[in-house]
Amino acid sequence: MEEGQDSHDLRLAERLAELRVSQGWSLEQLAQRTGISRATLSRVERAETSPTASLLGKLSAAYGLTTSRLLMALEDNPPELIRAAQQPVWHDRETGFDRRSVSPPAPGFRAELISGTLKAGATIAYDSPPVDGLEQHIWMLEGVLVLTLDSRTYRLEAGDCLRFHLHGTSSFHVPGPADARYAIVISRP
Repeated sequence: MEEGQDSHDLRLAERLAELRVSQGWSLEQLAQRTGISRATLSRVERAETSPTASLLGKLSAAYGLTTSRLLMALEDNPPELIRAAQQPVWHDRETGFDRRSVSPPAPGFRAELISGTLKAGATIAYDSPPVDGLEQHIWMLEGVLVLTLDSRTYRLEAGDCLRFHLHGTSSFHVPGPADARYAIVISRP
């Protein structure tokens, strides 16, 4: 594992532990709220394992935060300009999903811009949205993405843009042969 990834995993582990403690929840209580085993939560909070995108989705829902807010460092005064090299990128080792916070969330702003790259053949499934009713716009930049929202399925190709409010389950699948690269604008209700 790269040194930068080690420090990123450690900061994420600390952030997740701080969030749980700030809610006054035990690991057992968080396990009951998320359906994630107590042992897995403990390993994630000790940075012994890196969480998957699906696991982060469950934690986001438990805390009522978007995944960007769950991942963001606690900053009192976030900068207005974030250079590409400074934009935080989170990597899901299980699916190969890369999630870049292009415009890190800041107090007073409702919208967030992120970009995602999902490897060909990979699927990420979410049981519920982090915040019910999130408005999202997905703009495909490269490749093909099959997005399922509850029972509706959309095949998105380069240049396509889908707008929706997120309620219920969702899954992202890249049929290949190429990886999918897309931008997502998320706006909290």
